Amino acid sequence: MKTFSQFCEAIYDTDKPSDTPLAIGRVGKDRRKSDAERTKAKYKSRKDIGKQRPRSEREQQPTKERGTAALSSKEAQKKAYRERKARESGAKTQSADDLLRKKDKPKAAHAAYKAKKARFAGSDARAKRQKLFRTGEKELEKTVRDSEAKKQGKKPEDVKLKNLKRSW
Repeated sequence: MKTFSQFCEAIYDTDKPSDTPLAIGRVGKDRRKSDAERTKAKYKSRKDIGKQRPRSEREQQPTKERGTAALSSKEAQKKAYRERKARESGAKTQSADDLLRKKDKPKAAHAAYKAKKARFAGSDARAKRQKLFRTGEKELEKTVRDSEAKKQGKKPEDVKLKNLKRSW
């Protein structure tokens, strides 16, 4: 058994053979790539550059007929239900001509129909609305004051109202 000082001496003294197998030198040297490994990979350009590839080469093509994918039991039930209801209602499947046909023009309004004008329209609509609202509030306050004056046996001008700012 070596002491610590003997161990350190054996490590740092390169002339003296040691029974401790230690590789002395640069640690990272073994980890580096060799010259052969370090050569850059050279890539050739693809042969089909500049050519249009057909869709069959670019995308996975279907192998079976359209609509042959197996439905889950729930989806099959839904499909059967929809078909049954369509048969019951007498709905016919539309042909391509029916689907592509232009829609009918919208019907004209009845001759007696007159569109209602907006009650408050124009640039001063807000002012008109507020004026009407304030008139209503004053009228309402007057009726409340009269009824309170009758209850209290006072003149309407002498009655003090609670929540004067709110609408009754």
